[in-house]
Amino acid sequence: MFSSSRTQRTNDSFSKHRASKSKKQRTSFRAPSSSSNRRYEEAAAEQLQHAQQQQQAAAAQVSPSLVSAIVTLCIGREQRLFAAHEDVLSHSPYLAALCRSQFFETTRRIDLPDDEPEIFSSVLEYLYKGDYYPRLEYDKRRHSWQLEDGTSEVRQGTVESTLFVNGVGVVVLKDTVIYCTAEKYGLPELQRLALRKQGLQSGIQCSTILTSARYAYAHTPDDDSKLRAHYLALIIRSRHTFKRSGTMQVEMEAGGKLFFDLFVAMVNHMDDLAGVKSPY
Repeated sequence: MFSSSRTQRTNDSFSKHRASKSKKQRTSFRAPSSSSNRRYEEAAAEQLQHAQQQQQAAAAQVSPSLVSAIVTLCIGREQRLFAAHEDVLSHSPYLAALCRSQFFETTRRIDLPDDEPEIFSSVLEYLYKGDYYPRLEYDKRRHSWQLEDGTSEVRQGTVESTLFVNGVGVVVLKDTVIYCTAEKYGLPELQRLALRKQGLQSGIQCSTILTSARYAYAHTPDDDSKLRAHYLALIIRSRHTFKRSGTMQVEMEAGGKLFFDLFVAMVNHMDDLAGVKSPY
């Protein structure tokens, strides 16, 4: 009887010990599994990120813009020299045609004596980076776009918005010249960018607006409905200032299609205010 009781206690103790050991084994097996999974996931994420970085670096090394031929460009009356990759220049149909004409030349050189070096520099910056100085910046606080160093309150007035154009001998808004150059080069996206930037400019003198408007009319096709319309709307919005401008009087006496379009636009504007359908 004693022996049986002792045997039973021994078996019970052994069963409890085995159950406890089994439980510990199960517990110790599950915990490392979760930790190991996290480590594996982190290691896989790091490997994926490293692989993506290597892939991007490799793509950059074989980018056509970095291995294509270098073309020398001589710009303006000053004959300022620029160098650019042929594949980058080929984004412009106009420049691509000039590059093809130099295909069999030992020295790849393009002369553009009628272009402005400062403007070509901006075009080249756009072709490489997708924008030109001053670049567009988004103001998260105001939820609006601004020009770096230009429309910012802290850096207002540090950007030169005008350019003396040697070809016509007048001061013109830089973005207008870029727009017209983009028209010539066949770069519609650059045209839209230049127009958007010009719309952010403020405090422009009446004389500069008028000379820029004349330049725009002289260097855009008759069916241009963006830059020309921009100037017509700008003059109409500032009509009270222009009415007192001696420069405006002189310019109107000189005439031109600009002022006929302005007359039509003014009539349409007045008709819209009066709720009358314009015949124009």
